[in-house]
Amino acid sequence: MQELIKLDVVDLASAVGLMGIAIGLSAWEKLGLELNLALATGRTILQLVVLGYVLDFVFAFDNPWAVLVMLAVILTITAVGVRNRISQKIPQILPLVWGSIFVSTTLTLIYINFLIIQRPDRLITQPHTWYEAQYVIPLAGMILGNAMNAAAIAGERLVSTINASHLEIETHLSLGATPQQAVTQYRKDAIRAGIFPTINQMMIIGMVTLPPIITGQLLSGINAREAASYQILIMFMIAVTNLLTTVLLTRGLCRVFFNSAAQLIRN
Repeated sequence: MQELIKLDVVDLASAVGLMGIAIGLSAWEKLGLELNLALATGRTILQLVVLGYVLDFVFAFDNPWAVLVMLAVILTITAVGVRNRISQKIPQILPLVWGSIFVSTTLTLIYINFLIIQRPDRLITQPHTWYEAQYVIPLAGMILGNAMNAAAIAGERLVSTINASHLEIETHLSLGATPQQAVTQYRKDAIRAGIFPTINQMMIIGMVTLPPIITGQLLSGINAREAASYQILIMFMIAVTNLLTTVLLTRGLCRVFFNSAAQLIRN
């Protein structure tokens, strides 16, 4: 396969022309989206250019602390995104979200890094260090982006359901149920809601559209079978991380709704 064609400034300017067409089409149809499209275009360019320079620095610096700081920043942005997508303002929710995603992502990356990427018998292509930015940062970024969506869906579902079911929950409590027993079905439903989009994606992946990872790797000249192998790995990583994140987050959220006397806190 041919090597990846490098895009220069002229190519990127031509790409911006696509957004110019979109803005013109919005104006023609009087959709009122011109400002939003223009802002989205500007933010996309700015954010990705900055990201490119930051990643170039991290890759060249080749230091574990640089990689860890980069991952911590992405994780914090992810946690804030989840918090903002849960409608009810719950005290201490940001540390709860941050911790849930941190634990699930860390466990998955450790498994992948030391059992697959750093496999002892892979002597030729094995990375030189455990913190190889080429592998750790892209894999962590994909995991965190998907964990954010799963956590936001599960968290919002659980919070809204508990707030709408005070009477039913208090009935269970009055009959001797523990707080966890009183909300166990709501928690299960929230976990299912958070993980179902991932399961649905796994059911149809490769049948309807080419996944983004395969597309990117094909453009870079990687063999199609190798690209498919990486996509399989990534989908399994995302699935287990999303499930573990929603399990931890919903368990923590359930405790927030009850006081030390096992009474439901009305919000």
